[in-house]
Amino acid sequence: MSVAVGLCVASNYYAQPLLDTIARDLHLSSASASLVVTGAQVGYALGLVFVLPLGDLLERRRLVCGLTLATAFSLVLTAVAPNAGLLLAGTAVTGLLSVTAQVLLPFAADLAAPHQRGRVVGTVMSGLVLGMLLARTASGGLAAIGGWRTVYWVAALAMLALTAALHLALPQYRGAAGLDYGRLLRSTARLLVEEPVLRARAAIGMLAFACFSALWTSLAFLLSGPGYGWSDSEIGTLGLAGAAGAVAAQLAGRLADRGRTTLTTVASALVLLGSWGLLGLGAHSLVALIAGIVLLDLAHQGVHITNQSLIYALRPEARGRITSAYMTCYFAGGAIGSALVGVVHAHYGWSGVCVLGVVMSLLLCLVWAVSARAPRDRGMRRSEPGAPGELGTVVGAAVTAAGLLALVAVAIRLFR
Repeated sequence: MSVAVGLCVASNYYAQPLLDTIARDLHLSSASASLVVTGAQVGYALGLVFVLPLGDLLERRRLVCGLTLATAFSLVLTAVAPNAGLLLAGTAVTGLLSVTAQVLLPFAADLAAPHQRGRVVGTVMSGLVLGMLLARTASGGLAAIGGWRTVYWVAALAMLALTAALHLALPQYRGAAGLDYGRLLRSTARLLVEEPVLRARAAIGMLAFACFSALWTSLAFLLSGPGYGWSDSEIGTLGLAGAAGAVAAQLAGRLADRGRTTLTTVASALVLLGSWGLLGLGAHSLVALIAGIVLLDLAHQGVHITNQSLIYALRPEARGRITSAYMTCYFAGGAIGSALVGVVHAHYGWSGVCVLGVVMSLLLCLVWAVSARAPRDRGMRRSEPGAPGELGTVVGAAVTAAGLLALVAVAIRLFR
């Protein structure tokens, strides 16, 4: 499942290190080229709304294999696209269909024992993290060999092979929602109204992914510009720096199993905010840039895994719909982040991108602070913000984050 999730989600990220090359090939501006990422994320958000709830209704192995097979054909459409219109259509349809990754996540949670659910979700999510980040490395290398279209041909073949493997490996499992499709969609929307923990965590996840998307959408323009002058393959290798997020996914899952969700939330929020200071220095320092990328990815995954561990404990019979509601907000944040950063970068450059990141990180901290003060819902776990006795955890998280940032600052000074 972890490998499958990684390959599925990678389909939405192959374009990011190639944006400058695609823009030159199809005669697009940087703002227009960034819409390739936005289109994929909008398509993914639509898939989360209209496709993901089917996991609570249909036999999941058949649903997963059908989605991966269709994704292979949409990748072929992108590979042969002669203009920006078809390119955007291909990436948007790929985003819509590659929601398979989010069908597999609640599937894994359903199969896991309750006391191991956080660890299982973290393990599967580590595949998602590596898929998102190593997709950039793979696409950069393949583009250097055969051009950007080669990336999508290879990805299509990989999805065909994945379809066969999933059909052989996955167990049959039918959802138990007992609703028709229309009622299923309406019940998904009602979950956001009825579950305060889901609302708060969806807002936090949306802002965290907006930061993540803003960084990776704009990074290709910084690295291909006059300050660095990197090629597509060199830009792709920087995705390896973000693979630290896979470590955060495993750690956050284990901490969630121990009820330490406040620790991971507070520490991740502080590290996310601090990472933009290092990224601001990254315009002229590769060490600072890499350190900022690592910290931002660690923080993003810490928030995301904690969110998922909490929301999956709400209603076991509705995990597909809970995932749909949460991930729709999450990827809407990614689409907003990539769209905003295209405009901001065009007018204010890299420094504007970092200011935007700081603002979004501060908003995340504000949302968490408001949710921590809200009256505790009767069904909320004691590990959720607002539970008594967590002050020491919060202080410890703040000290840990400050120490980590101080060590990074010292390292940068030594290597300059």
